[in-house]
This record gives sequence, structure tokens and C-alpha cells, in this order.
Amino acid sequence: MSENASQERTVVFVSDGTGITAETLGHSVLSQFEGIRFKQIRIPFIDSEVKAISARQKINDIAKYDGQKPIVFSTLVNSVINNVVKQADGVFMDLFLTFVEPMEKELNIKSTHRIGRSHTIADNEQYKNRIEAINYTLAHDDGQTHKDLQAADVILVGVSRSGKTPTSLYLAMQYGIKAANYPLIPEDFERGELPTALPPFKDKIFGLSISPERLSEIRNERRPGSKYASLENCRQEIKAAEFMMRREGISWLSSTSKSIEEISTTILQQLNLGSPIY
Repeated sequence: MSENASQERTVVFVSDGTGITAETLGHSVLSQFEGIRFKQIRIPFIDSEVKAISARQKINDIAKYDGQKPIVFSTLVNSVINNVVKQADGVFMDLFLTFVEPMEKELNIKSTHRIGRSHTIADNEQYKNRIEAINYTLAHDDGQTHKDLQAADVILVGVSRSGKTPTSLYLAMQYGIKAANYPLIPEDFERGELPTALPPFKDKIFGLSISPERLSEIRNERRPGSKYASLENCRQEIKAAEFMMRREGISWLSSTSKSIEEISTTILQQLNLGSPIY
């Protein structure tokens, strides 16, 4: 075991579905422990005893290789399958046992205990809406089209590479939000106006900014050594973009030190948009 082994730990997310629920809840717990590096492994679609035995063996192999028990976050619904996996040499965090059983007692009703329930999407209107939002967002990425902007829930603006596209896609995929995004470019700054298609929809606009230093780093990965990526050019564009957003009364924030999740939550709150899709 290395001298840093005490600061490293393998974490396994086991699920009968995609494992996204286990991973999301697990990340919330792991984020409370600083100074430890977590190697994360997802074992999805454990929906039979045969697969459960395989998952158990994989966890045992990890424990043997690491010389310490992996931490296992489980969202397995089937008790038989869950018991098979729990025989593995791991430290188990049974998320359904932790949350579902107390809820059953409080609500005085049995849960469905149906495998994959959290991601059942057949004939689900919300799923349809989410797919429509993703298609809309892809079609309206980077100002590709001015059509149907009235259908947008939010229009993100900011200089190129300030985080508009990943934020738009996150909003679409996680919340079913139709998000268009437009780059603010030197021509807009010279005219002193927003892109021509946007003023009628100003109540839907939210801005993203970024530090010039970080922007220069990102742009140099794409176009190294170019004027586009130079720190001076980045400073000028950021200054002009922030001035324009202040003048137009557009709410904005810097993406420099914020995660996509934080940015998206702020946008939802500021524009009073929807709630998460379950």
C-alpha cells in the first residue's frame, strides 16, 4: 500500500438501473470529505442474481487489490439481489434502506420496490418534454438559428467559450429547459447592441462571463497562440460584454469558479423556471 493510501479510497456505485441516482447521492456525501481522493467505479444494470454475484466478485477483487474495503453506494431495489451484493467485502451505504423505509413508515404505505422505477420513462410526458428540450437546445446552440426564439425558456449570452453550450445542454437534459445561446462577438460590441434577434426576448436572457485569464487558457486549447486566445483580447471582450449586459439590464454571473450545477440553479432561480425532472 502506498504512503498516500490512507488518502485514497475506491467508491463503487451499484444499481439495477443506470447508476445515476446512486452516483448523484453518493457524490453529495463524498463532497463532505476533503483531502481524500475517491476512485469511482459504476456497476449498473444489476437486475439478476447472476449479475449480483459478478458484482460481488468485482467488489471483492477491489478490496483485495486496494488492501482495504471499497465504499459501496447501492440503490438495488430487489432484496434478494441486494443481499447477494451485500455479502461482498465492502462498506455498504444502502440508499433505499436509508430513505425508502422511513418514508414507508411515515406515509403508512409500501413503496413499489420496482426495479428502475426512478428512470421509468415509457409514456412519460416529462421524458418527451426533455427530448424536445434537448433537440431545441442543439438546434439553437451558438446562435445557429433565430427561428422560434419565442419558445425558448432561457437565452444565454456571453463571449465565446464562457460556458454557454454546456450550461444550455445541462438545463435541457436535467430540467427539460429549452435553452438557446448566443455568442457576443466584436461586431456586437462595435454596434453597441445585442445580436439583432434578441431584444424582443430580453426578459428571457441571462448572461455568462468569465475571468480573462481563464478564458485565455480555454481558447488557447482550441486555437493556441491566436489573437482570439490572447489575454489582451480576452480582457477587451469580457470588459465589453459585461458593460453591455449591465447597460441592457441583463442578469449575469461569472462561470470562472462555479460548476454547471451552480450556474444552472442560479439561472432557474433568477428566471423562475421549472423544477427538476424525476
